[in-house]
Amino acid sequence: MLKLINIGCGSTYSNHPAWTNVDLAPQSSDIHNHDIRKKLPYPDAYFDACYSSHVIEHLKQHDADQLIAECWRILKPQGIIRAVVPDLESIAKHYISTLEQVESGVTEAEANYDWIMLELYDQTVRHVKGGEMASYLADPNLTNKEFIRSRIGSNADLFLEKNSEKKSWIERLASKDRYWFYKTLRKFNLRTSIAKYLVTLIAGNEARQAFEVGLFRNSGEIHYWMYDRFSLRRLLERSGFVEVRVCGADSSRIQDFNSYGLDMLEGKVRKPDSLFMEGIKP
Repeated sequence: MLKLINIGCGSTYSNHPAWTNVDLAPQSSDIHNHDIRKKLPYPDAYFDACYSSHVIEHLKQHDADQLIAECWRILKPQGIIRAVVPDLESIAKHYISTLEQVESGVTEAEANYDWIMLELYDQTVRHVKGGEMASYLADPNLTNKEFIRSRIGSNADLFLEKNSEKKSWIERLASKDRYWFYKTLRKFNLRTSIAKYLVTLIAGNEARQAFEVGLFRNSGEIHYWMYDRFSLRRLLERSGFVEVRVCGADSSRIQDFNSYGLDMLEGKVRKPDSLFMEGIKP
């Protein structure tokens, strides 16, 4: 049986025995807890393939370099890396396209323009969870739902369903598992609360707000960098990967990859705004 690893899996992972799932904030007992900015706790040449989706952009560039080097280390010779990131080139092209439309008087394109601006900047500049993107998706009068779905796939439906379902707090709590409670309790970390109190006491409310922004921006939600087909290929090649090339969401050199439901769900691309790239360890 192949040995496969999903690095920074979040809530998207396979419980097939071939997979090892790793994340800093595990949402299931099937996921190993590890800070991927540090050395991965696996021996050299251990895995047949490494997979990481929408993770690298959340790392500072030197941390991304280190993670890819770690992937190279833990892969067997002829092992495959599959890296998936938001596609900067695609976002830029859509930005230019919608800009030209609104400038030519197509008022219906303004909503798409606003969304693409959020894709470009919101996750790099936001100071609160979800940022302006969450506020935009919470609007019950959205006129461009299909465009948003074409950009972010099932993520759009998750937001829209949350906004359409008005569950009671008891129903919401009943639907959560113990890992959700663990994550929620982490938000109320006693040391952090004491630190906020002391900062406020010593330096005032503005300093407390700056402290909270700093905590949030180090929480893992924001994007520290963006990649296109050139910069992602260069990142992989820098660690020694060869035969690096762009592939489709439904194509992979990893054996039976589509059967695991990671990039494709029920025949649909999970994150259509993505750049998919694979390379091989020689």
